[in-house]
Amino acid sequence: MEIRPITPRYAVSPQISVEDVPAIADAGFVKVICNRPNVEVPANMQSDAIGEAVRAAGMEYEVLELTHQTMTPENVAMQRELAESCSGPVLAYCASGTRCSVVWALGQCDRMSANDILNATTKAGYTLDNLRPILEQIRGGTD
Repeated sequence: MEIRPITPRYAVSPQISVEDVPAIADAGFVKVICNRPNVEVPANMQSDAIGEAVRAAGMEYEVLELTHQTMTPENVAMQRELAESCSGPVLAYCASGTRCSVVWALGQCDRMSANDILNATTKAGYTLDNLRPILEQIRGGTD
């Protein structure tokens, strides 16, 4: 498991396993968000199995399956709400962490410049420069 912080309150990770949950709890996360559709993973890595372990460790667990086709404004807003509706740090995961980074980036356009968003994701290891035009469009101009 590789946790990559984007902000002090939002980190992303490639696929996690039940065995990773104690380390996630020990790292201080209060919520885990699964952005990976169950059809992409075997049964032992699907959201029900991971969610049971996360809840047993005392954390909240939410599922918002995302694909390129479902990266809608509604789902971007839902991810932001899920990430902000708790009292502490959130870990979002998918196959590589990229979807979790993209949905975060799209949800920050009213708060941050495209440069600041892309700098944050790049520091976490996700080069999302191809998002710049859409980030600037959502924000209402160039940065």
